Amino acid sequence: MSGFIAGLCVAVLPLLAAGFWLGRRTARPESLGGLGTPVEHATFQTLHTASLAAPPLRAGLTEETAGRSARRLRTLLGTDALCLTDQENVLAWDGVGEHHRTEIMARLAGPLESGRGEAFRLACEEPDCPLRWAVVAPLTVDERVHGALVACAPRESAVLVRAAGEVARWVSVQLELADLDQSRTRLIEAEIKALRAQISPHFIFNSLAVIASFVRTDPERARELLLEFADFTRYSFRRHGDFTTLADELHAIDHYLALVRARFGDRLSVTLQIAPEVLPVALPFLCLQPLVENAVKHGLEGKTDKSHISITAQDAGAEALVVIEDNGTGMDPDRLRRILAGEVSPSDGIGLSNVDDRLRQVYGDDYGLVIETAVGAGMKITARLPKYQPGVHSAARLPRQ
Repeated sequence: MSGFIAGLCVAVLPLLAAGFWLGRRTARPESLGGLGTPVEHATFQTLHTASLAAPPLRAGLTEETAGRSARRLRTLLGTDALCLTDQENVLAWDGVGEHHRTEIMARLAGPLESGRGEAFRLACEEPDCPLRWAVVAPLTVDERVHGALVACAPRESAVLVRAAGEVARWVSVQLELADLDQSRTRLIEAEIKALRAQISPHFIFNSLAVIASFVRTDPERARELLLEFADFTRYSFRRHGDFTTLADELHAIDHYLALVRARFGDRLSVTLQIAPEVLPVALPFLCLQPLVENAVKHGLEGKTDKSHISITAQDAGAEALVVIEDNGTGMDPDRLRRILAGEVSPSDGIGLSNVDDRLRQVYGDDYGLVIETAVGAGMKITARLPKYQPGVHSAARLPRQ
């Protein structure tokens, strides 16, 4: 899909450049500014103007985004006026003749329903208004019409009809990218909900049972564990922010391990080695806790001897290197590969596939989990986290209540 969109953008740009050049040549000449031939100058101007119009459109088609991009799109076409509409209203108008809003919306029913462009004469009794023709080009995403781009000019022009259609296709590509971005956001939110659902009900039940067991014998200890439980659940079920900091994620893990140690006592030992300089690093929310829960599950359940879990976070230049290792039962490597590929139920690997998928979505395929394991040999999970990644910003830390 991304390759097709990129190819469409490349194919459209020369046509936009030609339309822009013709429009500018007929409107007002400009100095080439040392950029070479008129075609080279027009290509540069088209690319620059398109780059300025794209960011607002990547947020979808709204009054705000249409208003921010309409002037750039009118510059691309070199027309006297241009408007962007949705299915019901004019979202933005740039240029002269804004009194044609109602007339244009009345004429859009056919193009919006059929998805085909149309040109028509404007009826105007104002002698000073230069607009006499309008060209309608529908904006479509996934074969569904979202609105229209309407270019208005003093005279009918076949060049304007074709150029308006190409600009509308380019706008549609930006709207499709916006739709993909929104789908990605919804997917991440769904995966976070899935991780929350995977927080073991047995862990919650056992934690409350342990707290209850201390209520009479050691009320102060019960109170401390209840606060640990409250802090852990508050963090895990918070409703804002796709990202957090390594410090906050480790803080939540500490609450989780305090409850686990209260249940298993001396059977579990934990070693933490955390470099202070990596604590502010941003990472996907609930990214490490499921890995620690997996280590507890495979390190303690089904075993009678002591288990050890080590958590290290090191500074590795442009990255933070986080390693979670246990000496538990381990897993068959072939089964692990099938779990990460989504071929079998991840019940034996709590959150592993979920975390691996999210890391790859945020940072790229080079940043998936690296897992070393074998039956009876424990498990070692390594996660590489770039210190700086566009769009990755941690949410504000929740105040303790």
